Amino acid sequence: MRGIRRKEKAITDLAEMEEILNSSKYITIAMSKDNEPYLATLSHGYNAEEKCIYFHCAKEGKKIDILEENNVVWGQALIDRGYASGKCDHLYATTQFKGKVSFVEDLEEKRNALVSMINQLEKNPKEVIEKQINEKSLQRVIVGRIDIEFMSGKESKEVVIS
Repeated sequence: MRGIRRKEKAITDLAEMEEILNSSKYITIAMSKDNEPYLATLSHGYNAEEKCIYFHCAKEGKKIDILEENNVVWGQALIDRGYASGKCDHLYATTQFKGKVSFVEDLEEKRNALVSMINQLEKNPKEVIEKQINEKSLQRVIVGRIDIEFMSGKESKEVVIS
């Protein structure tokens, strides 16, 4: 696998890469079926202990069709630190990952996955968890799990072009 060209932008610390996954609101995953690429942007929750990312989705659709045939994905979480106006430069931090998707059947794991997503996205997670997570919602929701096999990171901390 080819390494990063701009070594000074590489994030090598796992904790930094995980912080990007924990603080970003969305990830984008790339998948492929019959040599045709497809992208999906998803809200998510990162589980550092399990080294996995959880997402929820509809029971049917293009994403499900593709992942049932080919469960390997590449993805990225992005922290946008803004465009440097007049400098033609952009500040950011990203974590890229490769993993395999499976769909969670265990209700307790589903619950934990949804709680992690809500905690990552909501300002008042306790209220949302109490309202949204119940036996009925756990039965009907589809939760995907991306088991991460590889992670890398890249960031631009300061304007390079003057």
